[in-house]
Parts: sequence; structure tokens; C-alpha cells
Amino acid sequence: QVQVVESGGGLVEAGGSLRLSCTFSGLSVTDYTIGWFRQAPGDEREGVSCISYRGNMIVYADSVKGRFIISRDNAKNTLWLQMHGLKPENTAMYYCAADPRPRYYNGGQEFFKQASDVGYWGQGTQVTVSS
Repeated sequence: QVQVVESGGGLVEAGGSLRLSCTFSGLSVTDYTIGWFRQAPGDEREGVSCISYRGNMIVYADSVKGRFIISRDNAKNTLWLQMHGLKPENTAMYYCAADPRPRYYNGGQEFFKQASDVGYWGQGTQVTVSS
């Protein structure tokens, strides 16, 4: 059984930084493409960033390029999202997810769609950025 647990969210002032973490059990991060999503109240869920199972391909949403950094710790089976230069519009529930297909990567957009539809998900961690 796959379990996904996010942490690290909180309240931060605009311009500040946070680091989110996501720990997986029941699967290895080296076998599955994994990534981060977010959803603000009233908005659709948005793919933020993902990293391929081999770790050699990384995708960012245009809105976070240059400010967010995705990384993973294979030994700890953990995914990270370092967020800098946070803006009030970044306020959302942040989720991490894994593609259900092992050892598969065919681009960020496909991951965002597939993981969104049928992936393994956590409960999310709230990020609130004050102005």
C-alpha cells in the first residue's frame, strides 16, 4: 500500500521561503516519476514541478521557474520543494503525487495529467503567503 505524506507548509510573508517535503512509503522514488501540485480555493489543481524516475528530467510550471527547486533524496525516499520569493498568489494547498506507472516518464504535461487522474496522492500541506 502506497502512502504519501507532505509536510513543511505554513504562513510566510511575501518574499520569504519555505521548503516542503513529501515522504513516500510503499514505492521507491527511483522507480516512479513524482511531483508537486497545488490548488487554491476556487481554482483548478495545477502542476507545479516534477522529476522523472531516473532523476534526470525536471519540469517546472512557468510561474515558478527560477524561484522553486525540486529535488529528491533517494535514501530517504523523500521529495522536496524549495520555494523562494513566495508571492501571495502562491497561497494554496500543496500536494505531492506519484505516477502510478513504474519507470515511466514521457514529459511533464503527461505526468501532471496522469498523476492528477490516477496517481498516488498525499493529504497536502497548506502554504499561505501574506502580503
